[in-house]
Amino acid sequence: LYSSPVRTAPVVALSAVCRSGSRPVWDGNQFVPRLILPLSLSWDHRVIDGASAARFNSFLAALLADMRRSML
Repeated sequence: LYSSPVRTAPVVALSAVCRSGSRPVWDGNQFVPRLILPLSLSWDHRVIDGASAARFNSFLAALLADMRRSML
């Protein structure tokens, strides 16, 4: 279901997109089926701060969730 990309020098960061699938997600009242796309990010902690990498991964997830944003 998930993978962890293996980063080798001189690569600083590497992102992986896994196979999407439908999974039950709790919406507050009931479980509803949602399409889930797992994302993984590996980075060199000596070069990139963990908070910056997390913000990038969140930005990439938001961009993939709404393709209209990529056209702006």
